[in-house]
Amino acid sequence: MNVSTPQPLTIKVGSSTSVAALLIHPSAARACIVLAHGAGAGMTHAFMEATATGLAARGIATLRYQFPYMEKGSKRPDPPAVAQAAVRAAVEAAARSCPGLPLVAGGKSFGGRMTSQAQAKAPLPGLRGLAFLGFPLHPAGKSSADRADHLADVQIPMLFLQGTHDKLAEMTLLRPVVARLGARATLYPIEAADHSFHVPARSGRNDREVMDEVLDTLAAWIDAVVSQHA
Repeated sequence: MNVSTPQPLTIKVGSSTSVAALLIHPSAARACIVLAHGAGAGMTHAFMEATATGLAARGIATLRYQFPYMEKGSKRPDPPAVAQAAVRAAVEAAARSCPGLPLVAGGKSFGGRMTSQAQAKAPLPGLRGLAFLGFPLHPAGKSSADRADHLADVQIPMLFLQGTHDKLAEMTLLRPVVARLGARATLYPIEAADHSFHVPARSGRNDREVMDEVLDTLAAWIDAVVSQHA
């Protein structure tokens, strides 16, 4: 199989719902990350595809999947309980599809937050860590850290990849949140990037360079987390 060829899967969520998923499994994969999409776009969005193919090139398998509302074509995100059930089902599917590979999970924005909520409520089996590609700490223009309260109940390593110009996570609020989580949490700021990891031309970099930084950092963190349990 080509390193970036996605394999379609169907994941059963509960007794009456199924969602689509895409697995990319490089032949020499060192780990697999279960990736959830953001609130406004599904698993085939350009960002999700770039993340999956970029990680595959770095030796990391990915299983990305749809939340039920996205599968139905709705614009209204699922209630937390439904989204968390989808996260749990996706992690279980990844364990079946990638036997023997260490697992981490997370995702973009809403998807990452639903993953952390699921982990906080009841630990996801076999999960080594959580990675957030832009944690949505608060709605734009409504500064608050309440959405991070549940993270105190997450007892595995966490990586926050966050643009310093992200309007959904003011750094003055996010830094203390991560500090309170202690050694299990790592904040990696992406200078001048917004919530989509876009950077202005005046930053001296382009979006491709920023994406390389994001993926290099994520792959290195996954390797570090996996090695802790080797």
